[in-house]
Amino acid sequence: MRLNLSGYDMSQYFRIHPDNPQLRLIRQAVAIIQGGGVIAYPTDSAYALGCHLGDKRALERIRQIRRLDDSHNFTLVCRDLSDLGTYARVDNSAYRLIRGATPGPFTFILPASKEVPRRLVHPKRKTIGLRVPDNAICQALLADLGEPLMSSTLILPGDEYPLTDPLEIRDLLEHQLDLVIDGGFCGMEPTTVVNLEDGEPVITRQGRGELETPA
Repeated sequence: MRLNLSGYDMSQYFRIHPDNPQLRLIRQAVAIIQGGGVIAYPTDSAYALGCHLGDKRALERIRQIRRLDDSHNFTLVCRDLSDLGTYARVDNSAYRLIRGATPGPFTFILPASKEVPRRLVHPKRKTIGLRVPDNAICQALLADLGEPLMSSTLILPGDEYPLTDPLEIRDLLEHQLDLVIDGGFCGMEPTTVVNLEDGEPVITRQGRGELETPA
């Protein structure tokens, strides 16, 4: 059963322990996601915006917050690599590289499979970003959700870096989000983006992660 949480005037605010996430709060956060909510949450590189994979309205709310156009590559945040074959087409060499870099602060741009909703796929290149974060709160959310989280780094229009302070996130976006998860400071660098759509790794954004290519 999906909840309708779009009537919230102000976001909820959960303080979740960064190393030992409280299961009760994790389950409440997942219920908000499943009900169509948009959340701000910590990752292993910076705070991000997230929503349910299949929720078109929530996705459009993220586009509005960040003022994104149709060419933006959204990211599927996954618990582990078991989702890789479902949502992307990947060859053996790319898989070895991804396996060696995950979990970690990397986003991999890959050819999208037919399982990915068209609204999430880059309209021209037919690609999707996938990543597996090394963050206990993320991992707990994904385990309880049971599927990837649709996500985008929380960089506001005109800003160069992501927001880092959950209290500031609440102050700036309390009427545009359903939930802010305070997991403490998690860094201010976005992920390193690695394009693998042609097989060979090309770094299109150098962020927190340092990529080591397999021998």
